[in-house]
Amino acid sequence: MTNQEIFQRAQQTIPGGVNSPVRAFKSVGGTPRFIAKANGAYIWDIEGKQYIDYLGSWGPAIVGHAHPEVLAAVQEAATKGLSFGAPTEGEVILAEKICELIPSIEQVRLVSSGTEATMSAIRLARGATGRNKIIKFEGCYHGHSDSLLVKAGSGLLTFGNPSSAGVPQEFVSHTIVLPFNNLEEVKKAFAEVGQDIACIIVEPVAGNMNLVKPQAGFLEGLRELCTQYGALLIFDEVMTGFRAGPKGVQGLTNITPDLTTLAKVIGGGMPVGAFGGRQDIMQQIAPLGAVYQAGTLSGNPVSVAAGLKTLEILSRPGFYDVLSKTTTELVNGLSDLARQHNVTFSADSIGGMFGIYFRENIPTSFAEVQQSNIQAFNVFFHAMLDEGVHLAPSAFEAGFVSASHTEEILAKTFAAADKAFVTVAQTTQNS
Repeated sequence: MTNQEIFQRAQQTIPGGVNSPVRAFKSVGGTPRFIAKANGAYIWDIEGKQYIDYLGSWGPAIVGHAHPEVLAAVQEAATKGLSFGAPTEGEVILAEKICELIPSIEQVRLVSSGTEATMSAIRLARGATGRNKIIKFEGCYHGHSDSLLVKAGSGLLTFGNPSSAGVPQEFVSHTIVLPFNNLEEVKKAFAEVGQDIACIIVEPVAGNMNLVKPQAGFLEGLRELCTQYGALLIFDEVMTGFRAGPKGVQGLTNITPDLTTLAKVIGGGMPVGAFGGRQDIMQQIAPLGAVYQAGTLSGNPVSVAAGLKTLEILSRPGFYDVLSKTTTELVNGLSDLARQHNVTFSADSIGGMFGIYFRENIPTSFAEVQQSNIQAFNVFFHAMLDEGVHLAPSAFEAGFVSASHTEEILAKTFAAADKAFVTVAQTTQNS
């Protein structure tokens, strides 16, 4: 069966033929690849074609797909049962590991997804402060809960839609959306309604409007303002947690948030999420406090096993040195090739995350990301796909490198990109 045939079949029973919008290739055009298997840095589609994968399941596959140690841990856990709806020792060990690796987290609650983690963290912040308003930033995506679907990034940006139907205005009336990296606007918001603001939630390095780093002083300023006005600072490290570095972005910046949300890497590819932070705040969650949160599959034993083994592997000496070196070599190599072909291009990276932009300078905001040449990206995306390199199917998404991406794989990637930039250059000249 071909990708086109299975896609047409899927659309009969699944809205749009996919279970997450960006997978439908609406932004880039063409037919999505239906993946049959993955191993290391490679994936294979249903037609048997092999691709070098820079999607990594949107981040979790940091040690590579189907890592033998992770698979062994999952298989062993599965033989004992898939779900209990009761506490297990494994979830305690995972909680201890997370608290050990991220010092700002004194207590943590496991959930089943990043969306659930951010939704719960915001509810907790509102409950802990007795306030209703929250601040988020344009282009940052924090899951699809109602109050956060306001000029959000990720799949919504892909369709050029700043919000979602089905979300009542009343649900988002307490959400203040400000430009990322613009501290002055945050100061104005606090000056006007600071006593009503429960929290700021921010991707400390944005990954859902492509990779956008914080400018000097931005995160520090958020921390100071939250402390000054009694609001909580939430770092959404669903994407960056254990991906940007061994302690997330907060470990790289030495900025301490009050709450942190995690997912992706901590599940090693299995469904998982978590939110945690200061003990006095976390103890306001049920059954100790009045803020309710629950989940049947929270702390699922199979997900916990995959996450524990993944965290063990990335805690080994030199893991992040190699990962960061590989990612830096990737963006430098792509930038060099674009320059050789006179293609307007820039790229950036942090840890095992990277961003590519068809614009002259690395963007610092959502508005600047929007100034990228989206047509050039789409041409590049399909040219790379034809050459067997799988990138995120949107100009508004970060990419991911794993420990399985070797020098040989980088060389193959550059060979593909050399051809792809030729196609981009020709298309740009003819447009």
